[in-house]
Amino acid sequence: MIEASFGVKHYRSAKARFLKPVLMNFFAVECPRFFGPTLREKLADELINLFEALAPERTRIKPGQMLWNALDKNTRGDAPRRRYVPVVLTVVCEDDVEQLIQGARMTKISENAIARLIREAYEQGGILSSRDLALILNRETTWTSERRKRYEAEHACVLPHTGALHDMGSCVTHKTTIVRKVVLERKDPAVVARECNHCQASVDRYLKDYHRVKTLYKLDQDIEFIHLATQIAKHVIKQYIALIEEEEKTS
Repeated sequence: MIEASFGVKHYRSAKARFLKPVLMNFFAVECPRFFGPTLREKLADELINLFEALAPERTRIKPGQMLWNALDKNTRGDAPRRRYVPVVLTVVCEDDVEQLIQGARMTKISENAIARLIREAYEQGGILSSRDLALILNRETTWTSERRKRYEAEHACVLPHTGALHDMGSCVTHKTTIVRKVVLERKDPAVVARECNHCQASVDRYLKDYHRVKTLYKLDQDIEFIHLATQIAKHVIKQYIALIEEEEKTS
């Protein structure tokens, strides 16, 4: 059996959020005995043509904006029954152009645009992943992830993306950011939860894990032992240890 390529594994499921696949999937799930693949595709095409004729896109979307089917923020990307919500995203706006005119660097515009896209989707009930952003901006996922991290570091915030809210992917820096706000900045955990778009239970769990790591680290245990004892990922433990050392310097 030939193993699927990286492109197939990484991007194939992303097609499910576009209108035609959504319609075809609806017929497959709701009317499995009535419509075969060919008829489902034909019906989907006809419905799309009818919709576009009655509601031209130019009446719904402003210049620089686009429509995207984002993952519902109340469902996980790895859930068997994923839900999507249509969101209008501003890929480029007049202010972006004005900043470029004033000499701003494109990297800065890109970081601001990524933050704007993530926030716009969240405000409309959706949530974007690095893969979503990469597809929207025609970039690699590593590029969009790096730009997002730079923005979060510069603005000391956690953007509401899948890695932060659902603990998916390799994103862990949001945990350190949240703990830092409570431990070093002395903010109330409830305030931090609101600032970082997290539920109180998640913030409490991060703080609990941090103190578990701190207790063992104070007993001169190494990372391997702490990992085995707590089942916390090693790279998260390393970040917590760095924060513990920073806390000691400021105390």
